[in-house]
Amino acid sequence: MAKAYDHLFKLLLIGDSGVGKTCLIIRFAEDSFNNTYISTIGIDFKIRTVDVEGKKIKLQVWDTAGQERFKTITTAYYRGAMGIILVYDITDEKSFENIQNWMKSIKENASAGVERLLLGNKCDMEAKRKVQKEQAVKLAREHGIRFFETSAKSSTNVDEAFSSLARDILLKSGGRRSVSWFCWPGHSCVYVSGVKPREGSSAKTPQGWIPFKQCTVSDPSQPLSP
Repeated sequence: MAKAYDHLFKLLLIGDSGVGKTCLIIRFAEDSFNNTYISTIGIDFKIRTVDVEGKKIKLQVWDTAGQERFKTITTAYYRGAMGIILVYDITDEKSFENIQNWMKSIKENASAGVERLLLGNKCDMEAKRKVQKEQAVKLAREHGIRFFETSAKSSTNVDEAFSSLARDILLKSGGRRSVSWFCWPGHSCVYVSGVKPREGSSAKTPQGWIPFKQCTVSDPSQPLSP
């Protein structure tokens, strides 16, 4: 019997207690939301299969408890995770400050080269915002990772965030042929390896042009769109 998916990716959500990790997972996996807050005990997971780059990707999304007393249990699950999502609450400045501690925990416990993603959750609560978007953008740039503001309640950017991480893992794991170019503003990419692009084509990363750095495009005949 043929498998119902092409790849299985294990994802892990980490962050302080109460930032909405469980709500994000339930919104993503079951497309539902519950206002009642129940703290996660230990660890749990949900599964959803998504289509990414023409492949069926089965995402096993693990939910972790944010309390310190569960740290020994939850850090054991870092190893083997292909993607880790760091979540803070835009209405809770402390949860954002603690992202640096969670980054340190990834460095100490996760596999080298694991894909990471930063999420500022509860963006539907704009009136209570304590963490400005620019702060998170700066932090994400410092660590070289993607960033989204999400709302499990309104479903804002939830699917987009998970799909983005799945795509990054797929491309990194060789799910599609990669060709390298050197790009800078206002110019097409300089050929490095693979097949030459069609005349006038250029590569653009989701973050925009990458000045004087190597970038990767999945299809040398097409620009890479966000």
